[in-house]
Amino acid sequence: MAISKTRRTLSVDIETYSSVDLSKAGVYRYAESPDFEILLLAYAFDDDPVQIVDMTAIDPPTEIKMALIDPAITKCAWNANFERVCLERRSGLPMPPEQWDDTMILAAELGLPMSLAAAGIVLGLSEDKRKLQEGKNLIQYFSKPCKPTKTNGGRTRNLPEHDPEKWENYKTYNGRDVETEREIRKQLERYKIAEGEHRIWCIDQRINDRGVMIDRTLADNAARIDAEIKDALKTEAKDISGLDNPNSVVQIKRWIKERTGVEVASLDKRTIGAVREELKAFPDVSRFLQIRGQLAITSTAKYARMLQCIGADDRARGLSQFYGASRTGRWSGRNIQLQNMKQNKMPDADLDCARELVRAGDTEALGLVFDPAPALSELIRTAFVPKPGYKFVVSDFSAIEARVLAWLADETWRLDVFNGDGKIYEASAEKMFNLPPGSVKKGDPMRQKGKIAELALGYGGSVGALKAMGALEMGLQENELKPLVDSWRAANRNITKLWWAVDSCAKSCVKYGDPQSSQGWGVKQKYDVYSLKDGGFIGSTLAVSAAQAISSVRYRENELYNDINDYTAELAEASRKNLRMRMDNMLMRILLPSGREISYAKPKVEDDALTYEGQIQAGGWGRIETYGPKLVENIIQAISRDCLCESMIRLEENGIDIVFHVHDEVICEVPEEGPSAEDIAQIMGRPIEWAPGLPMKADAYECQYYRKD
Repeated sequence: MAISKTRRTLSVDIETYSSVDLSKAGVYRYAESPDFEILLLAYAFDDDPVQIVDMTAIDPPTEIKMALIDPAITKCAWNANFERVCLERRSGLPMPPEQWDDTMILAAELGLPMSLAAAGIVLGLSEDKRKLQEGKNLIQYFSKPCKPTKTNGGRTRNLPEHDPEKWENYKTYNGRDVETEREIRKQLERYKIAEGEHRIWCIDQRINDRGVMIDRTLADNAARIDAEIKDALKTEAKDISGLDNPNSVVQIKRWIKERTGVEVASLDKRTIGAVREELKAFPDVSRFLQIRGQLAITSTAKYARMLQCIGADDRARGLSQFYGASRTGRWSGRNIQLQNMKQNKMPDADLDCARELVRAGDTEALGLVFDPAPALSELIRTAFVPKPGYKFVVSDFSAIEARVLAWLADETWRLDVFNGDGKIYEASAEKMFNLPPGSVKKGDPMRQKGKIAELALGYGGSVGALKAMGALEMGLQENELKPLVDSWRAANRNITKLWWAVDSCAKSCVKYGDPQSSQGWGVKQKYDVYSLKDGGFIGSTLAVSAAQAISSVRYRENELYNDINDYTAELAEASRKNLRMRMDNMLMRILLPSGREISYAKPKVEDDALTYEGQIQAGGWGRIETYGPKLVENIIQAISRDCLCESMIRLEENGIDIVFHVHDEVICEVPEEGPSAEDIAQIMGRPIEWAPGLPMKADAYECQYYRKD
């Protein structure tokens, strides 16, 4: 996302008003509101002083109006999607993403916060360059509706004249955001970003601009029926238990103890089924717990979010965030949160029937034929529909992460499976337990062991990972888990070596600051190389490929065997798989085969533990510990993401409109007589130039509403 030095740049920040809740509806619906307006516009050309336009009083000067539509001027903003959409709405003129750069995305690409204030702090900006902290209160006062009171004369909105001093502060805040964004951009421009990333961001912006059609009738009726069902269930729960608050875990546990004499340890969704079974002799308690499980289904809240996001043309926009999953570069969901939709498992005929009953608003019939709450949950995907005269073609990669992991580690037997029938669960079981090829079939208990091992163990997982994946619920015994881990690792020696090669290399890179390679040494250039075992200096040499480097660096007790010099220049093509690491100022950066780098901010090695700064699960910015298998997981997910990007580029080049995408799946809206599922699967599954030998495969199907095939 770096700016070309030969182009003029225009830094922009706006403050706006709309009665629509931006946090719930997204910027497209927000800007579509009839009362939407731009209040303040702050801007600066290149290094010029920041100018602020009070758009409640005057129009912006002609110079800025022309610059906003001049393709020779690059517009820059923090979260440029907001400025671009709002300015397009206000002006009525197109704001193509190709003319914009997003400094927030540049920060995310470098492993930094996607918050302007937090990024300024992490980068150590001086106080006079940081985002002003009083902004939240000013936004609340001027940019959102207010509650009418006697004190404010019953008004529902605060205008500049209602508090001139605050208004002047708002102007200062607006201008400071431009200064902060510009200062951050200057600091980050020193870092190299893969050239193709801006193109992918532009594709992402077009997908968000295009949006996807929502079946408003279905969503409206589903939201209403869901509310009716939950009200009835809450009433029934109160009648059964006599509890004032049937949602209180403390009250429920006390009631169950009084009613049954059983002390329940947990009522979470993973244990409630077992608790019901234990207490089945008490029908009232069993029914109460069944109701609790139904009330806990939160996925149906997506219908309400759909109705909040949907525009006048029945399309919901802005559903994905580019680089939302930090470091790997994968997308995250926005607004409706497409990344965590429940899968529909009903037979097609049942799905069609339930869908039509909900569209008809027939609550009674729905209750007679289906269990309504789970049915509504399964219908969520079907609310996404193509526009009239069009169809959806849904295409996704087949086991993309497993394929990339096998390819990167050069786990030959796995590559043979993926180049063949692709039945990795069966093949894994056969490999782990020395069974004849083709002997494990679907339904075989051994296949179940292969499946759970594949799902849980690829990134260093052990017994805990198997349990978290549901191994015990699937019928495996506790004493089977550790042998299962050992068998999988023994069958996948190159993958296991890859974890610890990456671990050692990353620690050496951070400790010594020299370019490293986790699997070989840099292609066509010489690097100072350190032992993958203890950081001891080896010397300078040329690169080798992933698998060759792993096999060429061996340990026998404390002795390091290095036969790398036996390899020659003919290995250059294979070394495309090489993962090079380097320290780049405050970042540890890992070069992927695509040419993109993933970054870890401010890494440290203390007591042999590698940590870096990032977004922590509890919220906020903090220090995170990592190690080889977790780094490999990031790397594999990042490469898989780059594969998806290649397919998105190809689809766009073929004139195929993507309306949204979820994980490794794209949903295309094409004319009824347009490209077939086979056409799109073929585009998705083509070999990738920067990944020679990676066994790509994609599947696709057509549908008139979104669903799982």
